[in-house]
Amino acid sequence: MSESFILQTYPFREADLVVSFFTRDQGKLRGVARRARRPKSNFGSGLERLSHATVSYFQKENRELVSLNSCELLHSQFALASNYEASVALDYFAEVTEQLLPANETNERHFRLLIAVLDFLRSGGSAWAAVTYFALWSVRLAGFLPDLRVTQESRDLADQMLLTPITDLTPRTWTKETSPDLRRLLNHLIEQHVERNLRTPKILESL
Repeated sequence: MSESFILQTYPFREADLVVSFFTRDQGKLRGVARRARRPKSNFGSGLERLSHATVSYFQKENRELVSLNSCELLHSQFALASNYEASVALDYFAEVTEQLLPANETNERHFRLLIAVLDFLRSGGSAWAAVTYFALWSVRLAGFLPDLRVTQESRDLADQMLLTPITDLTPRTWTKETSPDLRRLLNHLIEQHVERNLRTPKILESL
């Protein structure tokens, strides 16, 4: 049983789901949730994107996929889905976490980063602030943050973000036009690192 964030689910067989989930104590895992697509399944809404949940699972030796038994929801992100910007931000967090983190490696700091940005969004914080903060810290924690060649305004913002919890950032009016060069650079660095294009940044920048 592990405190987890649900990253992605895929239909599997007639009524099952393959679930990618990020656990606090075992890192990123993939498993099968049997009968999860049936109306009265044991999983309920616990397998929605970025649900914060306690996942019970069983791992057989030499098996890549674990077997999920149940999922107890701790925090739902359902209320954020009605805000399109926040909803796309959730997709971004899930995609970056899915692509950036290696399997089966504990990463407590990235787990706490997800908690921080999701709490911030649920409290009414700007999706643009959350995305920028998450991207910067994801690159920093992964160990490939270079000297940032961006505008002075964006550099000052990045410097503050690296020293300050997201809830304590200097108040500002956040929009799509707030430090776009910083977001573009961070996403480019992530794509270079994972050697594939991300889907969600283009959706974000089209808002």
